[in-house]
Amino acid sequence: MAEFTGERVIPGQVETDLWNEHFSRYAFASGLVSGKRVLDLGCGSGYGSAELARTAESVIGVDVSAEAIGYARARYKFPNLSFEQHSCTQLPWREPGFQFIAAFEVIEHLHNWHDLLSEARRVLLPGGAFLVSTPNKLYYADQRRQAGPNPFHAHEFEFGEFKQALSEYFPRVDMLLQNRTEAFVYAAADGPVVDPLLRLESSSSDPATAHFFLALCGGLETEFRSFVFVPAAANLLRERELHIRRLASELGLKDQWLADMTGQRDQLQKHHDASLTQLEERNRWAQALEAELEQTRQRVLALQEEYEREQEAAREVATAYETKVRELEQDVAEKTNWALDTERRLTGEFEAKQSELVEAVRLLDQAEATVEERTRWAQDLNTQLQSASAQLTMVRTSRWIKLGRVAGLGPQLD
Repeated sequence: MAEFTGERVIPGQVETDLWNEHFSRYAFASGLVSGKRVLDLGCGSGYGSAELARTAESVIGVDVSAEAIGYARARYKFPNLSFEQHSCTQLPWREPGFQFIAAFEVIEHLHNWHDLLSEARRVLLPGGAFLVSTPNKLYYADQRRQAGPNPFHAHEFEFGEFKQALSEYFPRVDMLLQNRTEAFVYAAADGPVVDPLLRLESSSSDPATAHFFLALCGGLETEFRSFVFVPAAANLLRERELHIRRLASELGLKDQWLADMTGQRDQLQKHHDASLTQLEERNRWAQALEAELEQTRQRVLALQEEYEREQEAAREVATAYETKVRELEQDVAEKTNWALDTERRLTGEFEAKQSELVEAVRLLDQAEATVEERTRWAQDLNTQLQSASAQLTMVRTSRWIKLGRVAGLGPQLD
């Protein structure tokens, strides 16, 4: 079930005045569409398309809202009536095909309202009529001065601007004004209304004070007759009395609301006084805290200055340490190089001495071998000597040798 949002009219969900205001435009248009192919742009819930279908050859209702189209299809089922979901600024028909196009309370909802007029002219048959309506910007702004601008409206028109905009698309534009006026109706208590008599007193038609603008656009001249719509429930006095009752009820609610708000205000005033007293105490506490904070700030500044001095002294000590470390590193490097050089030199000398020692050991081993050999030779020689000495002794002591010496024979032995 579609719901009234404050903008789209749903039958049975709006006040009588608002319903009659919207329905009267379709009632006026129904007298212009007899036997014609009709397109209703921005058909909404479909009640207006159904009214036009009473006399038209065929009616197609178009709306961008799927919810509205679904509601219209379910509620209004006539053989010459259909509903389609399209944007009014992008119609699907390639060729002109409609003799009458209605667009009530649509154009002010569009930022690209020029496209609506262009599309309406494109699909309108030659000699056809385009009936379009929109609220008077001056009247509407005054009516909503407390509520503020309508959030559903993108662009509202004044009379001259509206006529000028339509004239850019259609060769002929006839402007009409829609107003609600008070009337006195005399009707039979029973039976249908047959050929009613109407007396319409002349009145000034000031576009600046009109409620709505209607424009019939097309290429043919049209002679207008004033149109008066009298709703079925047209007891204006009773409607006003009911409206006064509603206002009185609302006034009572507002009085109760005012009393409640007054009580709340008194409570808030007491709370405000208590809060003010508490605020003053907190202000005094804040002032004392501010003084303490200032002392702390001064102490922090002094500590920062002392810290900076200590940092400077530390930087100087660190610089001195760094210089000393560099000197020590340089000294260590020099001593390391000396130690490395000494190690290389001693290693070379040690290797040379080691070679000499190896050679001395070899020579010693060789000398020992020679000594052993000569010792054995000497021992052998000594043995031979002892043997020769023994033999010599034996020869000396030999009687034969002695006898030969006497005789002058044999060797001369000393």
